[in-house]
Amino acid sequence: QVQLVESGGGLVQPGGSLTLSCAASGSFFFVNAMGWYRQAPGKQREWVAGSTSGGGRNYADSVKGRFTISRDNGKNTVWLQMNDLKPEDTAVYYCQAGVRLDLRSSTSDYWGQGIQVTVSS
Repeated sequence: QVQLVESGGGLVQPGGSLTLSCAASGSFFFVNAMGWYRQAPGKQREWVAGSTSGGGRNYADSVKGRFTISRDNGKNTVWLQMNDLKPEDTAVYYCQAGVRLDLRSSTSDYWGQGIQVTVSS
């Protein structure tokens, strides 16, 4: 019913930049919060940044000042601009969205398939 498709990952040198994008598609009523998580090898998945439908934005301390989250509500798309990337940013990045399928349903979480970001010289 809801698909989240991520793009934009890859290999980048330390200090470089990448922009991830995630588009929600399918049959649904409303997309509420959208955000990004990441999971490095051997570590638990961690929250990176979030964006509410009203324009609020929040960041994990580890990425504050380097990453910027933005979204287009009309396109149900969220981006993550990542600057000054560090080797410790290497991880699989996941898009997450809180979606209401119809007017009477509650919000449920949906996830993208994940996209690899590797920061290495």
